[in-house]
Amino acid sequence: MSTIAFDQFALTRIADFARSLSRLHQAARRYAVDDDQFDREFNAVCQSIWGYTIDDVSDDLFSTEDHLFLDTLDEAHARIFAAEQGYDLIGEAGMLTDWWGFCWMILAEKRGLLTQENRAAARAAIEEKYLAAPNVIGVIIGR
Repeated sequence: MSTIAFDQFALTRIADFARSLSRLHQAARRYAVDDDQFDREFNAVCQSIWGYTIDDVSDDLFSTEDHLFLDTLDEAHARIFAAEQGYDLIGEAGMLTDWWGFCWMILAEKRGLLTQENRAAARAAIEEKYLAAPNVIGVIIGR
């Protein structure tokens, strides 16, 4: 059986979780949208699907081969990769705008990187980075 013949009903449709993110991308065509808004919406989608966000996994945990794979990924290969892992990157308007970030999360899941230990280490590194900045006296993290 071909590896590209997927049961569409067995795939997790990321678009079902990303409706508000898609609306935000559409709104950005009409008026300026702050990058932080995109980040918050994207993270909310990831949190809904995986229980983790991109900020919960350090880039350093991925191998050189993984980084090369992600860097050379195009929409067609992303769609196949996602489907092989049980995810659908297609929405009502075609390929999801944030497909690369979702593939990053799918690969993190595949590699077993979505763990509490990795989350704690990534958050500690973020806090350390912010605390090293001038004029920063504390970091408040919403949990």
